[in-house]
Amino acid sequence: MAKTKSKASDAITLLKADHDEVKEAFKEFEKMDHEDAPALEKLVTHVCEELKAHTAVEEEIFYPAVRAAIGDDDLMNEAQVEHDSAKALIEQLEGMDASDPMYPATFKVLCEYVLHHAKEEEDEMFPSARKTEIDLEDLGEQILARKEELTEAQSA
Repeated sequence: MAKTKSKASDAITLLKADHDEVKEAFKEFEKMDHEDAPALEKLVTHVCEELKAHTAVEEEIFYPAVRAAIGDDDLMNEAQVEHDSAKALIEQLEGMDASDPMYPATFKVLCEYVLHHAKEEEDEMFPSARKTEIDLEDLGEQILARKEELTEAQSA
């Protein structure tokens, strides 16, 4: 059976915490002065780094386990396409200057994609995964270890 839901190392709890952190950053973006290029760039850079690590651990660790366990290729394929779209927008943002008038608009579209994606994961994928035999604590440990590697690599 799926392991205890309340543990901090539970894969779904960890991924949901990432979603919550990014949602808070998006709220901060909505409130900030988009003409303040340095502050905007700092926020966008932070969010993009978080999203890159999050998508990596989902694609490398969580999605393969879930795909095998739930047998819903449509859901998993859609999630991958959403990741690909988000990664393309992140790459676009990384190549832009924060003073570009398209910079906030591009980030806003990224926000909308990610919010939609997170809602689908939380409403469909995560509940389906909880109903399986997946060891969510083991996946959580793998996710934590991989995120640590990715964070160290980004810092270097």
